[in-house]
Amino acid sequence: MHNDPELSGKYLGTISGDFVQIADTLRETSYLIRQRGISDFPIFPICKEEIAIGKLLMSRREAGTSWNYYASFLSEFVERQLVDDGELFKSAWKDPDEFACLFVVDKEFMNFVFIPFPED
Repeated sequence: MHNDPELSGKYLGTISGDFVQIADTLRETSYLIRQRGISDFPIFPICKEEIAIGKLLMSRREAGTSWNYYASFLSEFVERQLVDDGELFKSAWKDPDEFACLFVVDKEFMNFVFIPFPED
């Protein structure tokens, strides 16, 4: 697996298309994770296959999307050693009221991507 920091057009198209459909669910889940004091750093792993990171939020069959969406948070990524330095990650963090932090996992790609929520 190659960890490329640039999101290729191949991923950008399918993620953007899905995001229009699932943005409200991700925004609400992010809010609930933060409001309930679970974490200030919600992360949404997405994968076309099943993965063992986070809890399944919405399957691609259920949502009619290209990706399965999971809900997680920074501490799980640190515990699983998917993030080396939690403090460094926090310094790159974007406002979760404005952006969804996706952790994209595919055969050829694995990386964090911040996608802006659509404006209401």
